[in-house]
Amino acid sequence: MTASVVVPLADRSRPAVQPPVKRPADSPLAQARAARGWSQLQVIRSLMRLAAHWGWPVASETSLKVQLSRWENGANEPSQTYQVLLCAVLRATPAELGFGRAACPAAPLAGEDTAALADRVQALETLVIQLSARLGAVVA
Repeated sequence: MTASVVVPLADRSRPAVQPPVKRPADSPLAQARAARGWSQLQVIRSLMRLAAHWGWPVASETSLKVQLSRWENGANEPSQTYQVLLCAVLRATPAELGFGRAACPAAPLAGEDTAALADRVQALETLVIQLSARLGAVVA
């Protein structure tokens, strides 16, 4: 029988270096999510439930996980459909989530013209503001 040889897992001549700690994104969207104490998965599932309730088609949970991460890190900006859903789910205005109108031109959905979609988004933004105010009054 031969003797066992113990091989160190790390080179002790150099100190171990900790990999960079991944910190949450500092975007308004990420901050709004964190303020609610929600994980990305909780936001995604809420978004999917609301979209299903409204009859709006959305991406799969896996795709939304990637998209939400990219939105929070500023790599992409959500389409207006997702902006409306995120505003409703997070109970925030587009401005509070960092969505700018100039950065996200209206894109028609299934037979809607651009003006009609813009009116629809404006109406939903107003509704989100009103519901947020009511929620604040109930909580207070």
